[in-house]
Amino acid sequence: MKRYINRTILITLAVIIVSVFTTAYIFRNESKDFKLQKNLDIFYSLIRELNAFYVDELKPDKLFKESIDEMLNELDPYTVYYPESERDNLAFMTTGKYGGIGSLIRRSGDYTVLTQIYKGFPADISGLKAGDILKKINGESLKGLAVEGVSEKLKGEPNTEMTLIIERQGEEFEKTLTRKRISIPPVPYFGMADNKTGYIKFTNFTQNCSGDVKNALVTLLEKEGAEKIILDVRSNPGGLLTEAVEIVNFFIGPGYEVVSTKGRVEKYDHTYKTTRKAINEDVPLVVLINSGTASAGEILAGAIQDLDRGVVVGQRSYGKGLVQISRPLSYNALLKVTTAKYYIPSGRCIQALDFSNRNKDGSVGHIPDSLISEFYTLKGRIVKDGGGISPDYKVEPDKLSLFSTELYLRLFIFDYATNFYWNNKDIEELGLFEISDEIYEDFGNFLKQKSFSYESATEVTLERLSNVAKSEKYYENNKELFEDLENRLNHNLDNDLKMFRGEVSRLLEDEIIGRYYYEEGVIKHSLKLDKQLIRALEIIEDDKIYSATLNGTSGLISKK
Repeated sequence: MKRYINRTILITLAVIIVSVFTTAYIFRNESKDFKLQKNLDIFYSLIRELNAFYVDELKPDKLFKESIDEMLNELDPYTVYYPESERDNLAFMTTGKYGGIGSLIRRSGDYTVLTQIYKGFPADISGLKAGDILKKINGESLKGLAVEGVSEKLKGEPNTEMTLIIERQGEEFEKTLTRKRISIPPVPYFGMADNKTGYIKFTNFTQNCSGDVKNALVTLLEKEGAEKIILDVRSNPGGLLTEAVEIVNFFIGPGYEVVSTKGRVEKYDHTYKTTRKAINEDVPLVVLINSGTASAGEILAGAIQDLDRGVVVGQRSYGKGLVQISRPLSYNALLKVTTAKYYIPSGRCIQALDFSNRNKDGSVGHIPDSLISEFYTLKGRIVKDGGGISPDYKVEPDKLSLFSTELYLRLFIFDYATNFYWNNKDIEELGLFEISDEIYEDFGNFLKQKSFSYESATEVTLERLSNVAKSEKYYENNKELFEDLENRLNHNLDNDLKMFRGEVSRLLEDEIIGRYYYEEGVIKHSLKLDKQLIRALEIIEDDKIYSATLNGTSGLISKK
């Protein structure tokens, strides 16, 4: 009897415990759902009251877009709302295609100026050139309109016409263009870097971009006789994860894990593996990365590194280890939402910023060193998570002086190239053109005519020091010292032109060459002085260094 009572008590307690946990679970979920519904009701009633009683008429579309954007900003920069009017922007990011004229634009004064013309597209075919100022579209003035607004007016359904009023070198004229489906090539250039090494510049992981990379790779290997390959994904912002898997598969045979995704909803977790025979599993490979290499670009570089298939050269990559998908909303709107983190073959996630744990001021910090872990490549080399892909060989780019930066950002380089183009029908063939003494002197005169001036950081600091010294009564007793410093440190245009000629000339060459030989010509020309490419060639051409790096036995090799 006692045993029966004890058993009954145990069963009763078990039922009570299960009931408590079940009730708590239900309550917790109901509480969460209730809070969501409560806040939605408050938001709806708030908008209703504003619409009924606010002193001025509301603009619902603008108001809601701004409130949604602010809400999503609290999550991460990749979770984005696209109303129907902006769906084309998302489509362009994933496909690389849009209806337009094939150009890049930038604000200059009151108007927008064409800064780059893509070869073979309507802007190019109609004779538009970089430096042309857009004054009107279909009779509507563009004065004061933001670049985004001008861009929206240039875009539209393919095969629709638009009439532009263009200002060129002080004269206005009219052009009628027909929009076409614009597809920006993800491989703007490929060719032989030397007599043995093929080079592929790859700029975006858009839909079917792997086909362009494959074409470049096969052409280099089978037609150009390349024995080694350098794949350049510097400043590649990423895109479609599946395209990265396809490209890794060109160099690695079937059955290897390239990337896996893991999120809050387990049924959407997925592992992506190579499935096909590689184009070439043995060709020596170097991948170039920099701080602008992100997302799918990091998957590609990280998988190549983790599987010890190639050497990575450059700077630490951006560190975007988050995956987004698109979800349809009412009225043809879309939500691009972060659903998972991705992990490359070694098991590491390279996400650099911790959006889930913001600082007290709302800012986002990097993953702390204490949480960074070590992982191992296929052959046992140590790699780390928590902040992008760290290259096997680090090569820092040259930093521009403030003088050169001012010339570039304030469009003096751009404007001089525009004038140069209209004053010179052609230039030497690609590979031979360079900024001569005569051209450089002419550029200096151009700057003087434009009254170019700037204040260096050193001068700003010295001025502050002088003001502090005056306020503290030290200046008069040391006046000669301060004046001497001012004389020594004040910059002079002629001196700056002489001191920074190398970097200024490179900027001028790139801008001028782009006017005659388009983007492909600029890339090809810039390679001859590319420190990162030069280092990559040194590594890939030295079989001992290349093999030792991948085998993890390069400890005695200096990593420059």
